[in-house]
Amino acid sequence: MALKKKGHAPDYFLMALVVALTVFGLVMLASASSDLGKVQFNDSYYYLKHQILYGLSIGIAGFCCGYFIPYQKLKKIALPLLVVSIIFLALVFTKLGSLVNSTNRWLRFGPLSFQPAELMKFTYLTYLAAWLSNVKMKRASNFLEGLVPFLAVSGVIAALLILQPATSTVFILLGSGLVVYFMSGAPVKYIFGTILIAVLAVGAVIMVTPYRLARITGFLHQSQNTQGQNYQVNQGLIAIGSGGFMGLGYGQSVTKGGYLPTPIDDSIFAVIAEELGFVGAASLIVLFFLFTIRLFWLSKKTGDRFGKLLLIGFGTVVALQAFVNMASISGVMPLTGVPLPFISYGGTALAVFLTISGVALNVTKYN
Repeated sequence: MALKKKGHAPDYFLMALVVALTVFGLVMLASASSDLGKVQFNDSYYYLKHQILYGLSIGIAGFCCGYFIPYQKLKKIALPLLVVSIIFLALVFTKLGSLVNSTNRWLRFGPLSFQPAELMKFTYLTYLAAWLSNVKMKRASNFLEGLVPFLAVSGVIAALLILQPATSTVFILLGSGLVVYFMSGAPVKYIFGTILIAVLAVGAVIMVTPYRLARITGFLHQSQNTQGQNYQVNQGLIAIGSGGFMGLGYGQSVTKGGYLPTPIDDSIFAVIAEELGFVGAASLIVLFFLFTIRLFWLSKKTGDRFGKLLLIGFGTVVALQAFVNMASISGVMPLTGVPLPFISYGGTALAVFLTISGVALNVTKYN
């Protein structure tokens, strides 16, 4: 199917989901960050203001660029964008990098700072979609021209992320990339081979890194060391359990006042469950589910191969990251440090996910 030169109306249901998730995130951040902002800056809305100024405003600009500029233009600049992103990942280990909580995840340019790993979620998936969209090259099914380059690029990115360290981001990013690779037509044996290599590599890294191994053992024995390694998960479970069916009420969270670590990012889902209960938490999960399913459904309706793979990649990365965040604070998987898409505090993450949403809506306009 040929790409339409003139766009039509976008998918309004997807647009409504993006607005709903963004508004929900800002409303819940206002509550989750109120005590922390009051204590640290004597301003209950400090973090909300910061999120709007450095996350929402930049995200709206990215959304508009993604929405109004024909997405096919991304195909031409996908490789340069990926190269720049890889350079940014490497620069976090130089003087331009900023060490925060013993991690090298931030890049600072004067008063501005951002996380290159978040940007990589957009550039890596865009590059894969562009690279695999050339049907004549048959890269998906070719070993030397497809699997080997895919593993090489993904391996370099994974290595830089593990050194930060950002192991959970490796799982989310490369997991999304693997789904795009599979949906482009890659043989099942390539997929299983890649998964085996990834499991062995990550397993080896975990075994030689004490803090990573401690997270695994802590997950397997959650009832032990509740004041140490498992403190955050246990406080998260207390918050979730305290919410019951209807919640304690908006702004009424007890754990966010000093008991629950990182209530504005890693643990914000626990605050949501505490204040809004099962109803609020389930509603948020439904929003993420609808967002992902809608993108997958739209990808089936998209005749352009590049646009199809973009939608699949974007839907997968949001789904995986949302699952990892909510599952880890709920004790379903080892604790990680990734933000909840559209919801958690973090300007870079919000800006990137809004940009992704703009591009996704752009695809729906031209197909």
